[in-house]
Amino acid sequence: MIPISEPLPTLAQLRAFLAVAEHLHFREAAAALRMSQPALSSAVATLEEILQIQLLERTTRKVLLTPAGRRVSAHAARVLANVDDLVADVARTREPFSGPIHLGVIPTVAPYLLPLLLPMFAGRFPRLKLIVQEAKTETLLAEVRQGRLDVAVLALPTDVTGLAEEPVYDEDFLLALPCDHPLARDDAPLCRDVLQGLDIVLLNQGHCLREQAIDVCREVGVRTTMTTYATSLPTLIQLVSGGLGVTLIPELAAHAETGTPFGIALRRFDRPPGRRIGLAYRATSPRGDEYGELAAAIRLAIRDENLPVRIIGKVVAEAAGRTARPHGEAITK
Repeated sequence: MIPISEPLPTLAQLRAFLAVAEHLHFREAAAALRMSQPALSSAVATLEEILQIQLLERTTRKVLLTPAGRRVSAHAARVLANVDDLVADVARTREPFSGPIHLGVIPTVAPYLLPLLLPMFAGRFPRLKLIVQEAKTETLLAEVRQGRLDVAVLALPTDVTGLAEEPVYDEDFLLALPCDHPLARDDAPLCRDVLQGLDIVLLNQGHCLREQAIDVCREVGVRTTMTTYATSLPTLIQLVSGGLGVTLIPELAAHAETGTPFGIALRRFDRPPGRRIGLAYRATSPRGDEYGELAAAIRLAIRDENLPVRIIGKVVAEAAGRTARPHGEAITK
């Protein structure tokens, strides 16, 4: 790396030289840049002095590039193009809801929410370039803190210093069990104590849903000692369908995952356990207000789709005066 104390070419000098290289004429180059010919000549001469090499072969009638001048002109064109791209990109990001946004989503939300959100983002925020990453909570939080992700959709609260949170919705956990299970014969809300004595299958380590399910079990004195774990909700449902146990599943996922030929019963609890889903982003982010508006748009999309969750917070202006529609009882499929 060149020491900062060393003289370096300026962008103005590179633009001046590139104009001469393109026109091979000082007067025409000066006119193209709308500057005086002496100023242009001075800029090119200073560039040659800094680089310690002759870039132009000057005669009384024409200007030619030296071999070094041809190489420098190619470099200068790339540098100035990159600078122009930088300025244009920053100008776009100054406009609200434009430019790239790196969005992280946890695996127990992504398959069920993204099919709704992606077309909504494309239609409502067409200037946003959405870049999506699916990962477990710990990874997403690290990526947000380190600046590789802008915002993440995950379970709240995160309890991470330096992050701002925007709650979007609450959802209940349902008990998923095989259709031939004795508890599948009724549809009355269950007491959580029924978890005692049941074999409970879980997601593997790293999934926040696993920890949430374990917390529910601990509340009623159940120790989860199962050695069978799944890496995804679809696999978890198949384990339940195959008779390996029961599990807790978020209601939003339940309606998608249990519509399979394997036969799963869903039971609601009288005091439903659940989780809160929302956005998390760096509290210092200059786009914090935009993320709040994105959360409001997500709530509106969820409301319009009548998804089985309870919306938290405001929706966008179009939804003013509307009320959330209650979701129905999801019992057996």
